[in-house]
Formats: sequence, structure tokens, C-alpha cells
Amino acid sequence: MKKEYDFSKGERGKFYHPDAEINIPIYLEPDVAKVFHSSAAVSQALRSLLRISATTRRLTKSSSGRESSPRR
Repeated sequence: MKKEYDFSKGERGKFYHPDAEINIPIYLEPDVAKVFHSSAAVSQALRSLLRISATTRRLTKSSSGRESSPRR
């Protein structure tokens, strides 16, 4: 940090809010944006993907409880 920065009158945690929700903008590639016209449509697709992923993960676990290793 540069020596000319003076934090002697700074107040620690002045803008910290532990319960604050941060909405970060996400930018879609043009070809994807043509299909998903709203944030609700993107959210619905991602939730579907999460459900499929969870189901697939459960089906691919071996009987020992460990996930199977990738095939070569």
C-alpha cells in the first residue's frame, strides 16, 4: 500500500452490513440471450439443471458410497 494513504481518521466497518444481499449483474452471450429473454427464464433453466445434476450424482455413486472414477 502506498505511504501517502492516510487511514488515521478511518472508521472500521462503517459500510459493512452482514445481512446485505448483493445482486451481481450477469451478462449472457448474444446467442444465449436470444433464447433466454428474462432473468426468470435463466433461473428456471438453472434450477432444472441443478435438479438433473443432483439426480445424476445420486445414480452414479457406487455401492461403497464413493463417486465412481472417470473412465479412461
